Amino acid sequence: MRVSEQWLRELVNPPLSSQELAQALTMAGLEVDSVEPAAPQFQGIVIGEITSCAAHPDADNLQVCQVRIDQNAEQFEVVCAAPNARPGIRVPFAPVGAQLADGREVEAAEVRGKKSTGMLCSAAELGLSDDHSGLLEITPDLPLGADLRVALDLDDTIFDIDLTPNRADCLGMTGVAREVSAITKTPFRGLQTINIGADRKDRVAVELASPADCSRYCGRVIRGINPQAPTPTWLRERLRRAGIRSVSAVVDITNYVMLELGQPMHAFDLNKLQPPIVVRRAQPNEKLELLGGEQKVELDEDVLVITDQSGPIAFAGVMGGAATAVNDQTQDIFLEAAFFNPATIAGRARRYGLHTDSSHRFERGVDYAAAAKASERATSLICEICGGSPGPLDDTFDPSALPRRSPIKLRRQRLESLLGWSLDDPTVTSMLESLGTDPQQLDDGWRVQPPSWRFDLEREVDLIEEVARLYGYNSIPERPLQAPLHVASAPEQEIGPEQLKQTLVERGYYEAITYSFVDPALQQQIDPDSQALPLANPLSAELAVMRTTLWPGLLKAAQHNQHRQHERVRLFELGGVFYGDLDNLAQTSRLAGVCCGPLVKEQWDGARRAADFFDVKADLEALLVRTGNMDEFTFVADKNPALHPGQSARIDMRGQPVGWIGTLHPEHATTLELSANTVLFEIDYSALAAARLPEFQAISRYPAVRRDIAVVVDNEISTDDLLRAARAQAGDLLVDLVLFDIYRGKGIPEGSKSVAMGLILQDYCRTLTEEDVERTTQAVLKHLQDEYQASLRGG
Repeated sequence: MRVSEQWLRELVNPPLSSQELAQALTMAGLEVDSVEPAAPQFQGIVIGEITSCAAHPDADNLQVCQVRIDQNAEQFEVVCAAPNARPGIRVPFAPVGAQLADGREVEAAEVRGKKSTGMLCSAAELGLSDDHSGLLEITPDLPLGADLRVALDLDDTIFDIDLTPNRADCLGMTGVAREVSAITKTPFRGLQTINIGADRKDRVAVELASPADCSRYCGRVIRGINPQAPTPTWLRERLRRAGIRSVSAVVDITNYVMLELGQPMHAFDLNKLQPPIVVRRAQPNEKLELLGGEQKVELDEDVLVITDQSGPIAFAGVMGGAATAVNDQTQDIFLEAAFFNPATIAGRARRYGLHTDSSHRFERGVDYAAAAKASERATSLICEICGGSPGPLDDTFDPSALPRRSPIKLRRQRLESLLGWSLDDPTVTSMLESLGTDPQQLDDGWRVQPPSWRFDLEREVDLIEEVARLYGYNSIPERPLQAPLHVASAPEQEIGPEQLKQTLVERGYYEAITYSFVDPALQQQIDPDSQALPLANPLSAELAVMRTTLWPGLLKAAQHNQHRQHERVRLFELGGVFYGDLDNLAQTSRLAGVCCGPLVKEQWDGARRAADFFDVKADLEALLVRTGNMDEFTFVADKNPALHPGQSARIDMRGQPVGWIGTLHPEHATTLELSANTVLFEIDYSALAAARLPEFQAISRYPAVRRDIAVVVDNEISTDDLLRAARAQAGDLLVDLVLFDIYRGKGIPEGSKSVAMGLILQDYCRTLTEEDVERTTQAVLKHLQDEYQASLRGG
């Protein structure tokens, strides 16, 4: 919201400098992003009038203009290339010696043999806008020869205020002025509007077919306006300083009232309407050509429209239609101001790639009581500037559908409890009254009736926040915390997310934080077996469903990096995934990672190779080891639609699936333009969060004995199963089991493999004998033979 300080001080004038006022607004929650002058410091520019124009004898695109700055003074000859230069218009004139916005000083010059004693200026040359298409035309209400800075009152300051979505009441000058009044305890002058009497009986019938979406609609007929009436310079200047381009007098007035009161308005060409006006939801296959005729949209059935007998004539709360737009021939208009339910307007404009000043306000909430006041104000300005005779104001509303502002009880004890200090009752009452509320004193506090323009005041804590804000955050007394603190001990059996993250960081991964909503096509591609929940108002088509796995976001992040020449990518994310429908939505936390590119960064020592399934499995096992329950996890060969067949495994914990690991399916890697060796993992956070308590175990004083065995088994038998069987059979004497070789080839039957393992045996009470070692080794071999038909290699 761009706020003119001069305009603001007409409504409330606190005894503060510009910088002090900006600081006060920021500290009250209306953050001022910038404070800048309304115009550059050009000097010596005056208002001149072109009295005659003649074609330049030696240049087709130049004119020789005669310019005067006083009724009786001499005229200046100026060579000009502006296409709108013509006799009778008033424009900025820079005589010799004047300084332009860019610091240049105007000098006398000779242009193609013609002397030019000054310069006629566009808005761009004065730094007032980017428009350099022609001269800046000035309305005749400003006197000839007047200094342009003084005439346009350009020594003004613009505050660019970054409003939070809950403060829609400050999207108008009146709202900002109320806020300044409350902050600085300065009287609010407000805007005095008068009820315009009807000069004629013309009406347009209005029907609220969907009162839950539009509960109030004010309309008024105005006939006989002058469509060629120029917008006064003061009004155009206020629009410019607010960042709005001047269009025509009627459109400019509706925009001005929107800036002044925060109430968007629209004017229809009355002779193009086919009454009655009906406000309703769009019907199937209805279309609307928007203002400017550059876009024709097919309306969804949840979109609110303004219609007549011909069909939709406006996209309610967003933009008018081209068919009923006012133009430079329009003499009769129908002026509207309405209240639309914010939930009905929210997201509709973005769906069609639109964002207007109107939609920006309506989707945040407009004062439901302001429509009639805005209509009176706009009617007054139109009649003053464009002429015309107004009809009666029709205020059509449904009392049962209008927003209800229920009283809020503010308890004194609760106020002091949350603030940490106490305020006397008159001070609190004064603060509440400055917000436009009607506080009633109670024995234990206040009953507060919020005003119609403060949609954000709904609960007791909202009022407490307002009291703290108006008191001043920087004025809050500093006091020691009085509440007793109880620091709970951290359970030793829990592994926090930071510990898991640190483990992956130490192994070369970087944390990523991606959106919880993803591309529906990618979601379906990666996890086709799950039904993703669609969003009602997605940010974009690529972020339209809730994720059921963390992989889509990580894969897009990896793709983003690889497309920017980052070949080696290692990312992880700890976040939520979502299952079920809107009425039964479940959220689960998972830890996932993606790895692609070389195993290590480029270096001189060692051969270069890509990271593979087993490298990432080692990273994942580093997480599992932290739990102390490594023996409870198993990797089971299985298929997953996102992963390469034969290079994927399901992660089980005590026989229950808790995650997946594997190489990205080649088709997905091709589609996403990722490395063929991209490896993924994902595991439930709950499986990693619970750890086994460490137990003391003495170190044996007796030597350990290692016995290596190699057995030949069928290729289909899992090596992990062999190791588990050997570990279980070896009993208490086994302190470690080492897999050191898997061999297929010469000397091994086809379809078989040799698995070599080292049994490390040790007792805590004695030195093991050869008989102990042999007995344990033979027991392991026999068990493997019975269970897996294993044979001792070479035996």
